Amino acid sequence: MPSQDNADRYISIARACLKAINDTATDSGSREEKIQAVYEAIDDAFQSEFAEQRQAIEVMASVLERIASGELGNEDAATLTRITLDQTPNAASQGRMH
Repeated sequence: MPSQDNADRYISIARACLKAINDTATDSGSREEKIQAVYEAIDDAFQSEFAEQRQAIEVMASVLERIASGELGNEDAATLTRITLDQTPNAASQGRMH
């Protein structure tokens, strides 16, 4: 079952797609230009909706690299892990995206 955050993201992306389709329906451009405009709207919506998760993944990767390097003791590694998990967006820890 999708989380509410993921459902909201899905709805937001779907709305952006529908808006792009509706906007291009009245444009005088070629079919290819209209399709490209819809693709760009979809990409923009995905980029916007998942920016927070990408940032969280980058932070988690950095923390894992520090832990893997051995520069932290067990207690420091555990503390850093807890802090990182507390700052992770809910959707990143809930499995499926939709």
